[in-house]
Amino acid sequence: MPLDPQVLALLARRAQAGTPPLYTLTLDQAEPVHSVTELEIPGPGGPLTVRLYRPHGGARLPALVYLFGGGWTLGSLDTCDAICRRLANAADCVTVSIGYRRAPEHPFPAAVQDCQAGTGWLAEHAAELGLDPDRIAIGGDSAGGNLAAAVTLLARREGGPALCHQLLVYPNTAYRADTASVRESEDPLLFNRHSVDWYWGHYLKAEADGEDPLASPLRADDLSGLPPATVITAEYDPLRDEGEAYAAALTAAGVQIAARRYDGMVHGFFAMAGELTAGWDAQDWAALRLRTAFGTDGPS
Repeated sequence: MPLDPQVLALLARRAQAGTPPLYTLTLDQAEPVHSVTELEIPGPGGPLTVRLYRPHGGARLPALVYLFGGGWTLGSLDTCDAICRRLANAADCVTVSIGYRRAPEHPFPAAVQDCQAGTGWLAEHAAELGLDPDRIAIGGDSAGGNLAAAVTLLARREGGPALCHQLLVYPNTAYRADTASVRESEDPLLFNRHSVDWYWGHYLKAEADGEDPLASPLRADDLSGLPPATVITAEYDPLRDEGEAYAAALTAAGVQIAARRYDGMVHGFFAMAGELTAGWDAQDWAALRLRTAFGTDGPS
């Protein structure tokens, strides 16, 4: 189908105003939550900042570790602030974002190591934080989805922490993916194949690193035993096909998954629920999937 009319109108406004690319934008107004707390925790390369969004004052809440996007290079805790607020309220969980080290100053695997360390710390300190250690999920969008998938692989390899779900929103899953969605993606107003190459070029120290499953989860020899997954893709996204290939590979490995492609949408739409109806709908569906995983709602 053609680009969604809301996307076309949005792109026209962006082009006229000369505003930053779609995938760097967040909601203009922050959704209120019960509390937002920042903590400094030990990390493999120095202290890490983690931000916790609590929907209410209840105890033993489930938690979602949410990793920001930005091509491992440009994102920050603020990039995913609006998403974390919305998912905290809609999924009735504490969302936790991790300020992982970014490339090119800290190339692969620094971000993976930080996200693993932050997730492990959260699981170890769940009780004192009022969280349920048996209901911890992980997720992220774009590069954050890539990192979330990598952490699940590490958690399986190292016997923990136990993760009950993974939410992968248009994730990078394969370095130098030669797919139709990459080849067709040229629009300079959108996240395109040149954007993909630029980010990978800053993230990896050497091309050989791109073959590592912690950089390219789709290249893992075995995906069995990973947490159930929710995979969200967008029709006009260079990462569409590799995200859907990863969903198919998880299914083939016996992992329970649910996947949705949002027709007419582009990379970054999930973060733009304030302007794109499909972004709002995708966040709603992600929250429903999380509530199901946490055992706080009926089947999706």
